[in-house]
Amino acid sequence: MDNFFEGLSKYGIVPVIVLHRPEDARPLAEALMRGGLPCAEVTFRTEAAEESIRIISEAMPEMTVGAGTVLTTEQVDRAVNAGAKFIVCPGFDPEIVDYCIARDIPVLPGCMTPSEVGQAVKRGLKYVKFFPAEQTGGPDMIKALAGPFTTMKFMPTGGINGKNLEKYLALSKVGACGGSWMVKADLIDGGQFGKIEEMVREAVEIVKRVRG
Repeated sequence: MDNFFEGLSKYGIVPVIVLHRPEDARPLAEALMRGGLPCAEVTFRTEAAEESIRIISEAMPEMTVGAGTVLTTEQVDRAVNAGAKFIVCPGFDPEIVDYCIARDIPVLPGCMTPSEVGQAVKRGLKYVKFFPAEQTGGPDMIKALAGPFTTMKFMPTGGINGKNLEKYLALSKVGACGGSWMVKADLIDGGQFGKIEEMVREAVEIVKRVRG
């Protein structure tokens, strides 16, 4: 599991995607690939999520696609059966975390307090989602949490965009940042995949500038 997230961290950004139509899944994934981000977190906020994950994983097996906003173990099963390679939760749900660990499924539970991070450490996790990032202290909060939890790395998500991305990526305890600013639903729904590719390239350039 740790090796998986180390690999995910090399991208610096994990696009957080809301898809309303499965037919948008492949052109979106192709835009991400062309832009330099062969990874995506497809959120389970819509009925199209499961089929979208299946389409991407079958058509583009080289892409690392995961499921986000996972709230039940039943959704874990559906996501993994569709081809999801990792699970992301908005909060720390012990049942889901333990379920994934028992099945060797990479999982990123959402944490925003020392108690939640402590529960993750207790289970042997070394990567968690820090959510909602901007609303709960941003980089300063991550630095504060990283003090006592020296083995933990964070994927901040929530309120991150092209303007504040750099200050998160500069932190040694940040593996990757989750963000939706370059893959907003209105761009996807409008079929603006060229624009998405352009914005992804800009985000990738920020990663290269900060991390080399």
